[in-house]
Amino acid sequence: MRSLRCLSSEALAAHAPVALQSLDCVAHNLYPLLFKASYLLEQVDLVQALLVRWPLEEFRLGALLGPGTDHPEDLRDRPCRPCLEACVRGLRGHVLRAEGRTHLRLADLTGLRDVQEPRCRCGRTLGRWGRTELLARACLELQAEPRVAGSPTVEVLADLFVTEGNFEAVVRALRQAGTAPLRLLCPSFRADSLRPAQLLQVLRLAGPGALRRLEVVHNVRLHAGHVEQLLAQVRFPRLTALTLPAKAFDAPPLAQGSGPHDEDSHLAAIARALSQMTQLTELSVAFSTLTGKVQQLLGPLQTPLRTLDLANCALNYADMAFLASCPHAAHLEVLDLSGHDLVSLYPSTFFRLLSRAAPSLRALTLEECGIGDQHVNRLVLGLSPCLQLQELRLLGNPLSARALRSLFAALCELPGLRCIEFPVPKDCYPEGATYPQDQLAMSKFDQQKYEEVAGELRAMLLRAGRDDIQASTPLFGTFDPNIQERSQELGAFLLQSFKSALEKFSRALEQME
Repeated sequence: MRSLRCLSSEALAAHAPVALQSLDCVAHNLYPLLFKASYLLEQVDLVQALLVRWPLEEFRLGALLGPGTDHPEDLRDRPCRPCLEACVRGLRGHVLRAEGRTHLRLADLTGLRDVQEPRCRCGRTLGRWGRTELLARACLELQAEPRVAGSPTVEVLADLFVTEGNFEAVVRALRQAGTAPLRLLCPSFRADSLRPAQLLQVLRLAGPGALRRLEVVHNVRLHAGHVEQLLAQVRFPRLTALTLPAKAFDAPPLAQGSGPHDEDSHLAAIARALSQMTQLTELSVAFSTLTGKVQQLLGPLQTPLRTLDLANCALNYADMAFLASCPHAAHLEVLDLSGHDLVSLYPSTFFRLLSRAAPSLRALTLEECGIGDQHVNRLVLGLSPCLQLQELRLLGNPLSARALRSLFAALCELPGLRCIEFPVPKDCYPEGATYPQDQLAMSKFDQQKYEEVAGELRAMLLRAGRDDIQASTPLFGTFDPNIQERSQELGAFLLQSFKSALEKFSRALEQME
């Protein structure tokens, strides 16, 4: 229930002209509530004016928009473009107006959630990439303004998302951070569509000593030599989460003829660097070839991992045996082993790993793992101790409608389960369909028959009183707000990379002739 203070703040915010004239009379401890009310009602001028006059030492956007005792509504999934632009204009106006008299020392602009269906009234959102560019441009504009000697600097925390499209602006903003009125600090960094040299340059400037999360994804073409160089030249002492792109642990192209010793030396150096990250608890290295190398990579880590993504890493028995017995297993909360024939090739080690992870496991992804009808009973037994499990993803496995019914009946008994991603039943595909499927084959199924089976499965959940479980088949992946926001740029970058590869291939053919 909203408090009287909350209702009063909303009433004042609803009459923005009156509120703007009365700000000097508003008690300082009411500014946070009035800001939230203004953001909710999308009173852009009032949002900007509040930031210009902000009387407190800290402005934390995520905390202000989150649920509170006075105002229980959560607004963090409303990345409203007009309001966020007003916030940045307000910060800019604040440091220009203050002339050394500002109380504000920290502006934390993290904590927003980019969702598929945001609830902001205007329908205009600003994603992570757009927020990065907006802040970078504001910092650059302020660098051109005359500054009063001795005036304080406001530190701005922001989750940066850097691509080729905003790289220059971000680098220029970070390069002058020490002398600028707004000093960008980066607890979380995402990179896409950058060359390795660009990635190294921007990370050096982004304050790696304070970085907590680093995501290098998709169109950043790294190999093991690049990763070794990056971790040797840039230290990340406080990093808790690291995501690397596909093939990041594969050998450099020029070293492929040099034998396995060179590959092992790269991996050993990377493992030593990771072992020095004493707070690292999340590691995603999907689509890197790690056959027989998992112990070398994960063994030296000093902190047990809570999140581990080894999807499509070509693991063998030795890798699975290590995972089942290593200290990380008992602490895992999120595990992705997609793309491995686990229950056929390594059943004992896989189920031993599952047993050790059961007390803590919250999310398990086993896509395209060759799990068929004959494996369902064993899978049910393996999952039954996983009482904390909230998410289970099984797309791309050759399971029939009958097997899925048996599986769903057992999954109803898991009290924490909230999300099941199940495959299209194999009996909805033409006879003789093979697995794993490519995207074209995956989409050619009997839609009507699928809807009937999906309806039956959801009805089973309802009859079991489990309407809290969402069951779906997202064939082409779940929503990724970062990809959605920059899909045009990422697609263009991919096409350019493909063109460059064709040109190199053509030149090689000419030389052979």
